[in-house]
Amino acid sequence: MTGTLRTTAFTLCAALALSACGDQFSSRAVPVEQFSAEEIFERGEFELVQRNPEEAAYFFGEVERLYPYSEWAKRALIMQAFAYHRDRDYENARSAAQRFIDLYPADEDAAYAQYLLALSYYDQIDDVGRDQGLTFQALQALRVVIEDYPDSEYARSAILKFDLAFDHLAAKEMEIGRYYLRRGHYTAASNRFRIVVEDFQTTTQTPEALYRLVEIYSVLGLSAEAQTAGAILGFNYQSSVWYQEAFALLTGLGLRPEAEGEGWLQDIYRQTIRGEWL
Repeated sequence: MTGTLRTTAFTLCAALALSACGDQFSSRAVPVEQFSAEEIFERGEFELVQRNPEEAAYFFGEVERLYPYSEWAKRALIMQAFAYHRDRDYENARSAAQRFIDLYPADEDAAYAQYLLALSYYDQIDDVGRDQGLTFQALQALRVVIEDYPDSEYARSAILKFDLAFDHLAAKEMEIGRYYLRRGHYTAASNRFRIVVEDFQTTTQTPEALYRLVEIYSVLGLSAEAQTAGAILGFNYQSSVWYQEAFALLTGLGLRPEAEGEGWLQDIYRQTIRGEWL
């Protein structure tokens, strides 16, 4: 962490040091206006140490409300975003993080604010059945971290999370494709698997997508397409179980995994294997 967050010590020593501050605010009956910006900020830190992020967010917000033009207000705003995120109040976390970015774009904590904003989307991606709008928003926000703050300590984590979110989208296409395949809707299924092969080539879903295409084209009697899908699968994922199954399927039909015919799979073959992009 940088700046404000690095100065916040979430340790036993910090908890003990802040306990006196906690005593001052033992009840909200004491008007918060009676305390200085620093004292209110320390109460927010105390609540974080006590694992009360909702209360922490309240006190950090009070610093900004009562002392809007102070250095403490700036520090409190990024800490409020952190507290909201810790409380899984993702909408308010995004709002606070975005407000920090808008108000202090050149601050050293701007990179962390953008990372928090991205996490507020990313942490809601919990299963492939969820609305994919959150995944797209997470990808967009993570891309900003990667591109605008490439030298920050958050860039590497953002890259890893970007790859996982990208894989998540591909997994959703696979889920829909399998649904159609189970019901014998081969055209609809192949369209979903094609999306994975064309648009999500770097994800872990691609080997299965290629195998499913071999499977579908074999059923439909499209031998050239089945062989080409098998050739791409063999070249890029020869050690995978999906290639072994595709090879067995093709050879069982008297076919070989090799590029044949024309079409979109031939284009993929030329681009990814031969390096021919024109």
